This record gives sequence, structure tokens and C-alpha cells, in this order.
Amino acid sequence: MKVSRRVFLASGAGLSLSAIAAGLQMRLVEPENLEATEKTIPLSRLRKPLKALHLSDFHASPDVSYETIEAAVDQSLAMNPDLALLTGDYITSELLDPAEYQRILTKLSARMPTFACIGNHDGGRWAARTYGYPNFDKVADLLRTSGIEFLFNQKMEVHVRGERLTIVGLGDLWSEDCKPGQVLKAKRDTENPLLVLSHNPDSKSLLQKLDWDVLFCGHTHGGQLVIPLVDYRPFLPVKDKSFPEGLRQFDSKYVHITRGVGNLHGLRINCRPEISLLHLLPKSRPEPTFRSS
Repeated sequence: MKVSRRVFLASGAGLSLSAIAAGLQMRLVEPENLEATEKTIPLSRLRKPLKALHLSDFHASPDVSYETIEAAVDQSLAMNPDLALLTGDYITSELLDPAEYQRILTKLSARMPTFACIGNHDGGRWAARTYGYPNFDKVADLLRTSGIEFLFNQKMEVHVRGERLTIVGLGDLWSEDCKPGQVLKAKRDTENPLLVLSHNPDSKSLLQKLDWDVLFCGHTHGGQLVIPLVDYRPFLPVKDKSFPEGLRQFDSKYVHITRGVGNLHGLRINCRPEISLLHLLPKSRPEPTFRSS
């Protein structure tokens, strides 16, 4: 069948417009289209329900503005969490306007106990080999001056709404700073629920023989690009591709991986940025459930 020049040009124009629309979607729309997800986790040592906010991978940079990060924080606060857990990559390569960043992060600590671990982009061996800081001093200072408890292979016992919790924050796996054996044991020495913050979900292999309840991670961004129908994520930066995002069972424990607020290179395709609220419930409550909005 002979195709007229007019039809050919119209088809080409249609394809070009589709490509432009797709490009605008992945650069201008989807990176700003936050998804709020809620999940429940039953914990045998918990006496009363708590709501834990999990945020990660802000990636403050020319690609992710402070306005985007503040919008995520404000939307998170509207969910009325009891505590906040931050799991690294607060910057991509350098800390710009720390006073403004501190103002935004203080919104969290002013409302609730807030705890944080470090990520590979925040400084250290991995960042020094790529395009970041040789150490994470600047990011650690930012977190501390924002009223956030920064934990680096450390643990804290805390009271949240009358509930006793143990929070552990680990160093980054890619920077060879993840040392769970320094703070966790094969059998815990407390009856508190034990929550672990570790940027990279691959670190779970180092924790397998240790005693804890929930591991909170970021790092994956959900892959940033998800091919629909087959759920293929070609850019997942982890060895274990079966843990890309969401709540997963790991032996008798749980791992929660949030897709994160920011991104690298300003792109997301079929993989919206995420703020996560975890309903921690006593074990007698129903098994885990999930919803998003």
C-alpha cells in the first residue's frame, strides 16, 4: 500500500509529539507526583500501635529542589506520624544552602522524634571515588543541627508515645561502613521492638543471623524506570533484584524499601516518588496490609 506524503508526515508528527509528551512526563510530571503509601507491620514485642514515617533519598541537587523536598515533608506531616525514620542520600554530590535545608528538616524533628542513617551519596569511600565528599561530616552536621538523631553504627533506646523502642542506624554498605555486628547480637538484650535503618537493602545479608524486627532502607529509587507488564527494572542498583521496593518478609523479619522522594538525573518512568507510612501494630492485629494514594 502506497502511503501519501501527508499521511507519512502526519504519522511522524504524531510520533514526535508522543515522544515529547513522554519526555515531559518523565522529567516534569512523574518526579513531582508523590505517592503516599501505607502498610501495616505486626510486631510481637509492641504493646500499642505506632505510626512510623519512612523517608529516603531526598537527593537535594539541581535535579531535586528544596521545594520538592519540602512538599514531601509537608505531605508527610499531614499523615500525623509518631516518629520519622530517614535512610540516607540527603544530597547527590554537594550540600547547597545548608540553612534552607536545615529549615525544612527541622519541620520533622519539631513534630516528632526523628532518626537518620547515612547513604552512599552523602560522603565517604564510595562518594570520594565518584563525585562527592570524602567524608560525611557536612551531612552529619546538617542532620544534627536540624534536631535529628544521626546514628552511625549506633543504637538508641527511645520512648515514643510511652512505647519503648530500640533504633539502630548503620553505616553505608557501598562505603564499607556497614557494621551491624558492632551494635546487634544474635539474641537481643532487651524486649524492645528493634528497628534498623540501613540505606542499602543488600545490607540485609549482613544482618541475617542477628536479632531485629524491621529493616528500613532506601537506595533503590524503585529502579526509577519500571517497564510495565513485565515489571522489569534495568537500573536497580542492588545485587538482590527481588527486593526493589515495598514491604518484604525476610526470614521471620521484615524489610521495608521506600522508592524515595528524589531521583538521579531528574528522571522517573512508571516509578513515582514515595512517602511511606508504616503502621506498627501489636502481633495480635491483622497481618500486613498495603494501600497507596
